[in-house]
Amino acid sequence: MLGWPKAGDVQGTSEGPERASMTRYWVVGGEYSDTHFARMAAGQKEQWIGPFEDYQDAMAEWQRRARSSVDRRNVRYRIETFDPEHPPCSD
Repeated sequence: MLGWPKAGDVQGTSEGPERASMTRYWVVGGEYSDTHFARMAAGQKEQWIGPFEDYQDAMAEWQRRARSSVDRRNVRYRIETFDPEHPPCSD
């Protein structure tokens, strides 16, 4: 299932409360079941890599992952933002 990360589901480091109000960037993706990119491939979990403090760092990681998977048509990564003060709607 696709969605926002839960505690323990992401790679990266946690940061103290002094950074809690800042927008964070994540590189999200992995291997999907097909080129509609709606469901992960069997046995695969969506990867959330980060958080990154700025967009440029997230873009560099996205480029690294995108380039390393360029020949695998079912692999896709994107950059997501998360601002703790304005979390996504959970409806």
